[in-house]
Amino acid sequence: MPKLRRLAGRDVLTILHGFGFQQVSQRGSHVKLAREIAGTRQVLTVPLHTELDSGTLRAIFRQVSRFISEEELRPHFYT
Repeated sequence: MPKLRRLAGRDVLTILHGFGFQQVSQRGSHVKLAREIAGTRQVLTVPLHTELDSGTLRAIFRQVSRFISEEELRPHFYT
């Protein structure tokens, strides 16, 4: 079973930028990302903490997997 990596908020932003998400706004330590695919706007929020809690990281992975296949995401989030 692959293990969830320990990632910072900036690491997650870098990963998601690679998939076409762009920063739309920021409020405090939370960044809102968005991208448009086939006329549909996809929006995510990522906290910019130095190390994300494993539950938070799993929740982000689950949200992103609605838009991007898990096979593409898994190498970025799991060892």
